[in-house]
Order: sequence, then C-alpha cells, then structure tokens
Amino acid sequence: MKDQYKSGLEELAKERSLYPQESLLKIKEGEGGLLFGIPKEIALQERRVALTPEAVALLVNNGQEVCIESGAGETAKFSDKEYSEAGAKIVYSAKEVYEARIILKIEPPTQDEINFMKPGSTVFSAIQIGSQNVEYIKALNKQKITAIGFELLEDKVEGKPVIRAMSEIAGGASLLIAAEYLSGTNSGKGMLLGGVTGVPPTKVVILGAGTVAEYAARAAIGLGAEIQIFDNHLYKLRRIKHALGHQIFTSTFGNATLAESLTTADVVIGAVRMEKGKVRCFVTDEMVANMKKDSVIIDVSIDQGGCFETSQITTHERPIYRKHDVIHYCVPNLTSRFAGTASTAISNIFTPILRQMAEIGGVEEMIFTHHWFMKGVYTYKGSLTNADIAKKFNLKHTDLELLMAARL
Repeated sequence: MKDQYKSGLEELAKERSLYPQESLLKIKEGEGGLLFGIPKEIALQERRVALTPEAVALLVNNGQEVCIESGAGETAKFSDKEYSEAGAKIVYSAKEVYEARIILKIEPPTQDEINFMKPGSTVFSAIQIGSQNVEYIKALNKQKITAIGFELLEDKVEGKPVIRAMSEIAGGASLLIAAEYLSGTNSGKGMLLGGVTGVPPTKVVILGAGTVAEYAARAAIGLGAEIQIFDNHLYKLRRIKHALGHQIFTSTFGNATLAESLTTADVVIGAVRMEKGKVRCFVTDEMVANMKKDSVIIDVSIDQGGCFETSQITTHERPIYRKHDVIHYCVPNLTSRFAGTASTAISNIFTPILRQMAEIGGVEEMIFTHHWFMKGVYTYKGSLTNADIAKKFNLKHTDLELLMAARL
C-alpha cells in the first residue's frame, strides 16, 4: 500500500513538472538598476540626510546603486565609512553626485544645483513653497526636471507621511525647547515645565490642532502641565481630544478668549498649518505685549510665515530674541535640530518607495501607475503640474491626470 502511495506521488510530480511554470523575477544587479545620488546639503541650518546607511545597504543589496557626496551624513552623525560599508560610492564633489538621474535631497535645490542636474533628471526634496519664487519653477522646467515634493507626497491612505513624521518630531521637540528656555540657565523664569506636588502647574497654550499640536500636548500632559488648544476647525479639536484621551480645554480662535489665555500662559506654541497658500497671524503685537514677562513663544509655523505678529526668523546658532520681555524661539526647520531622528524617519518612508520604483521600472512608471505617488509631482519634464503652485505664481499648469489618460 505504501509503495502504491509513493508511486502515485511520483506520477503526480512528473505530471506537474510538465505544466507551464511561472518564471521568477530576477533581482536587477549592477547595470540596469537605478542610480540614486545624495548630495551634501548646502542650505543654511540643514543637518538632515535623505537616506541612512542601513537604507543604502538595503537598496544596494536589491540591485540598486547609490552615490553620496563625502560628508553628506556627518551632521546627522552618519560617517562616510558607514555609507561606504553599506555599498554606496563616495564622491567628492556635488557635480559628480548630480550625474545620477535620481537625486534625493532634503532642501529644495538651489539654482547652481539645478544647473548641475542632467536634463530629464528627477529630484526628491522639500518645496518650501512659502520661500520660493517663479524663477525656481522656471529653472526646473528649463532643465525638464521631474520634481517630487515631500510636502505633497501622499501614501496609499491619502496621508502625508513625511509631513506627519516631521510634525511628530516638531511637536515633541517644541516642549523640550520650551522647558530649556523656561529654566534659569537661559535667563528664563527658573520654572520647571509641568507640575510638582504643591506647586501650580505651568500653563501651555497651543495654537492649532494638527499633528504638531497633538505631540506637543502629549509631552505637556506627560509633564503635568495645564493645556489649552485653539483651532478654528471643530473637527480637529474633537479629533485631538479623542487622540489624547484627556478632557482638555479647547476653543476656536475668538480674540477675547485667546487674548485672556495668553495673559496667563507660560508657554505658547504656534502650530498652525498653511491654508490657501499662507498661515494666518492669530496673535497680535498687543497680545504679546500683555503676556507675562519671561514667558516663551515657540513658533513652529515660522517656515510658513509664522502665526505671531512679533515673529522673526532666527537660527540654530542664535535661536531666540526678546520682544516685550517675551522669549521668542522662531527657528525654521525645527526638526533639523534632531537630525539623526529626522533622517531615520525620512529614510524609513522613502526606502520602500524607492524599492518599489526600482521593481516596476523607474520614476515614470511609478508616477503613472500609483495615483498616491503622482500627488507629489509638481513639475514634470518641463511643465508645472501642481494647480496650487500655478495659482500662487500665476503660471499655467498641465494636469498629470490628462497625461496619464493620454498614455492609456
């Protein structure tokens, strides 16, 4: 019986071997893989890098190539040796990096960097549309660059993963910075942010109810501070209360209510997102003048214009100034202060996207087969493709959806 069973299996195996078999897709090796270039950031205060050594190793082991400019990861505490051991090619000039057809950056490319790019190349970077101009868009289009913006890129569930990750970091960091400047070592009040037994808790007012506000509030709750959150969108206020799981004070931006809250606040965090191309200024000069002496303002929205009338851009080297005896911290690109964490977060988002891009044949295939990825494209081979940017600069734009239909 056993012999008959064994014989039957053998016959079945022989018969199965005659069926047409699906061939396995071979991973690309060496020539034929994509080449990614990572230049050293030259923008003021930028310390992040687009890929960590671990991400580079993963791409290289899957048949891709990565070249990185020497020193590009140093400010995020990743050495050339780590990148070299991960399989990256270390080059010693920006011009060599821009030989790659796909450039991975953090800050938007400068005019010189755009000139270095080969016509028809692709660049992943932030847009920072609040600080851009018409010449920037025209320069990209002149080189027929396909530009993909971090701020615009969506995931499969229509979220904005890079914005979310950086907002989480900025929210937690804003409380750490506030605690630093409340302490007496920085000419602050000499107060501990939060609360201890027998001492009234410090009061934290947060403007905005998005991701930055959520993570700032989580940190403040953990320290025992009193929290008040303001936003004009009731659904955001409901969402943040649900997310925090605490019965906290929330309100819309009524001038009287906000002004009263600011007079007793120890820390005020501005975390209002841009709407219709700009951030609205909610706190006037007079409101700031009525705040307590040595209280602290952290304007996380400063890279989009700021939401305090008294806000002025500062730097990591000189991060604060005083106005009406109130300490102002208005450093744009707050997450760059925590470059290692921020770089790892960005790298974790982009690595699977880059692998998927390589698997399906490149950037163009990724754009036209993944609608969520298409949302990140704002210039495509010489044409502006983002309607909001076109409206801001009064330029014509081409709808990528129509280009996709033409391909079909």
